[in-house]
Amino acid sequence: MKRLACAVCAVTAAAAFTPTASARTLAEVQARGAISLCANPDALPYASNQSDKPGFQIEIGRALAAALGVKLQLDWIVPRIRAGLVDCDMLLDTIVDPDLARGPIKVSHAYQRSGVALALRPGSDGVQQFSDLAPGKRVGVMVNSVASKLLNQRGVYTVPYAFESDMIADLAKGSLDACAVSPATIAYYVHAHPSSGLRYAHAYDGEPELAWKVAVGLRRSDDALVNAVNDALDRLIRDGTLAHVYANYGVDYRQP
Repeated sequence: MKRLACAVCAVTAAAAFTPTASARTLAEVQARGAISLCANPDALPYASNQSDKPGFQIEIGRALAAALGVKLQLDWIVPRIRAGLVDCDMLLDTIVDPDLARGPIKVSHAYQRSGVALALRPGSDGVQQFSDLAPGKRVGVMVNSVASKLLNQRGVYTVPYAFESDMIADLAKGSLDACAVSPATIAYYVHAHPSSGLRYAHAYDGEPELAWKVAVGLRRSDDALVNAVNDALDRLIRDGTLAHVYANYGVDYRQP
């Protein structure tokens, strides 16, 4: 199944946190013995309903639940489910931005650096930043994305796509010279297709508008639950759990 870019998936999942649903406090989560996570069942490397390859969001969610002493409950987000029916506690990969109005969502400490990476086909040695691209190169971008607008302003020859999977497939076929893509998506593709010859660069390191940090989104509950999740994240970072989980999918762990 074709999937929308992770940013679109995140927006869809974020909509599931409705103000009308009752938020759970830490005491309620502990009494219930479970904390729930919103996730997409067909969005590897982020999440999947495959038992042998659940995605890094599911693995991190399980580790967080274990650190809290409860079980993880999965609430799958798919188009046919109305957002108002979803009553989950957590959403991973929530972008940390104090300027965004999050409604019923609070965020934990940031646990990963991310942004818009630059995926490249073979023969692109020396290219590490968007500014390194030679004039006339065909660069795939997500339609109406920030990267699309920024690169168009710079006169880059961009080709719009609705799906990251299609964009990377065309890059692998040689129809594109580069792609502005999520680092997790291209890293997982390279991990799963080592003979493709594709590579990627964390080009967002030099592009503040294309860089961000991600955290655990929590429906407005009490500070005790937010603090407990923060403590759990700190432990998972210190003991290497997060780095190990990301490595399972070929994704770099970049601590904020």
